[in-house]
Amino acid sequence: MCGIIGITRGPGTAGRGTDAQPGEGGGVDQVLGVLLEGLARLEYRGYDSAGLALVGPPDGDGMWRARAANGIRSLDDLTKRAESAPRGATAGIGHTRWATHGRPSEENAHPHADCSGRMALVHNGIIENHIELADELIAEGHLLESETDSEVLAHLIESRLAADPGTGLTGAVRAALGRVRGAFALAVVHSDQPDLIVAARRVSPLLMGLADDATFLASDIPAILGHTRDFFVLEDDEIAELRPGSIRVTAPDGTEVDPAPLHVDWDLDAARKDGYPDFMSKEIHEQPRAVADTLLDRLLPDGTLVLDEVRITNEEFRAINKVFIVACGSSYHAGLMAKYAIEHWARLPVEIDIASEFRYRNPVLDEHTLVIGVSQSGETVDTFQAIREAGKLGAKVLVISNVLDSSMAREADAVLYTRAGPEIGVAATKTHLAQITALEILALYLAQARETLSPADARAMLGAMGVLPDKVATALERASDVEAVAEAYRDSPSFIFLGRQVGYPVALEGALKLKELSYLRAEGFPAGELKHGPIALVEEGTVVIGVATRTPVWEKMMGNVAEVKSRGATVVLVANDGDEETARHADAVLWVPETEYLFAPIVDVVPLQLFAYSLARLHGHDVDRPRNLAKTVTVE
Repeated sequence: MCGIIGITRGPGTAGRGTDAQPGEGGGVDQVLGVLLEGLARLEYRGYDSAGLALVGPPDGDGMWRARAANGIRSLDDLTKRAESAPRGATAGIGHTRWATHGRPSEENAHPHADCSGRMALVHNGIIENHIELADELIAEGHLLESETDSEVLAHLIESRLAADPGTGLTGAVRAALGRVRGAFALAVVHSDQPDLIVAARRVSPLLMGLADDATFLASDIPAILGHTRDFFVLEDDEIAELRPGSIRVTAPDGTEVDPAPLHVDWDLDAARKDGYPDFMSKEIHEQPRAVADTLLDRLLPDGTLVLDEVRITNEEFRAINKVFIVACGSSYHAGLMAKYAIEHWARLPVEIDIASEFRYRNPVLDEHTLVIGVSQSGETVDTFQAIREAGKLGAKVLVISNVLDSSMAREADAVLYTRAGPEIGVAATKTHLAQITALEILALYLAQARETLSPADARAMLGAMGVLPDKVATALERASDVEAVAEAYRDSPSFIFLGRQVGYPVALEGALKLKELSYLRAEGFPAGELKHGPIALVEEGTVVIGVATRTPVWEKMMGNVAEVKSRGATVVLVANDGDEETARHADAVLWVPETEYLFAPIVDVVPLQLFAYSLARLHGHDVDRPRNLAKTVTVE
């Protein structure tokens, strides 16, 4: 995820905030120092570029801006450039970028400026209607210099300010955001009002901090922790005016409101984890946001679905007669789920391969084959080599990745990015859910391109996915119930996971998570395969975890549950809320909201993540760094 920081402090003030370090000076040393320190504290989130803007230096030209795009060395480059910053700034904003729209580059780095160069803006989130707004602004004569959706905001605010100068910066921001669809957290500065930062948010987090002589702004508590412990939360569609030592917040209708206070006693490490005990639990609870962000900005102004990068025509998509999906680990399980969706909606036969095996079996590919590579990092060597081989054989290549401009993305004919933000925990959680979401979007896109679904029907199905973040959030609210089930079976030496149809990849992912985190033996099987061998493993007390939500094969699944139950197994079932018929066959139930069956894995896998996490914690394991595992596999 991107990071935001801002500070406004009166000229010449010497106050240092509640916990500032001795020896800090006033003016630019304070403003610039706070910004650079805050950006460094946001490095743990991952970033590919960074930048900052200062306003109010009396010996400057109104606004000074610097950006750097050198991967994880961007902050070092930015710090060197800041040595030439003008002295005496009264306010400033900074940003670390995790690219979504536009490749990692200096032009695409934040802050973005308006045409005058007197206003600058930093933005987290996604502007869904940026193409439509950009077309309007270009027609007005605005020059957009980047590939980002964020720059559109700067010019839109500039346009509103020019149309009604009397409205001021706050009014222009309010008017501009009235045109915006999507999620955002933004901070704006203008050289004409050098002690003011205007901030607003919708969905994307943003909070403010207050000290005697300064006011702070950040997307994350760690960025400004130590300068203050007295924070205020900005709610959706509220707008804040930050001036030295003061905050004024107004509702969408302009009515002044009191922001909710938040006092933080965490240390810096706990703050990075938002108070969670580890990064994995934090990232598990970020999953509603990861799903929501991946769904955003997927429609063109004409209502048709769109990918992020496409160099394959609809005619070429219509000529495709076979799909291969290649992936590893959790990405492979997401690909298994995609098989059901693509075959159902796009009416294409789909094969799925473990990426490390794909190119060694001499696959039959040609120009009518689509190969989909799925990788969180976009650097997984097995998957990268598989799609490269596919390209050499003439196939069309499409990549699902969480990292913009990754090696796999550069190799592909089309790319669909997940928007989970950086994942620090080694075991995939939020990136896995984002991958399933993206693959469902891809299935609808293929159906639209191949005309097996009308654009209206594809759009309706995409709209139906909009409920998924809330359903994931509901599943997460049951974490303590899942922990109680894990406690009951903490001494079990092994587990069997079962699922049918779309429940099968969920079972595989549940078993993988348990192996990765708790180091216990866990195997996932298609439930119908039990009688072909695996049922020999079942004896009195064997713990069998079944995915038994109401899919079209629910009755078949319950028959398999009866088979293991009759042989003495202890049965734990993932079941839909209120489904007592399923619950009476179980010794314990992991409840989830009911969901359209092709979307169900996005919700059904959540309690299995929580179950594995809880067992690992009960056994005293480091969930962020499971033994023997690496986040990205870069050797075959």
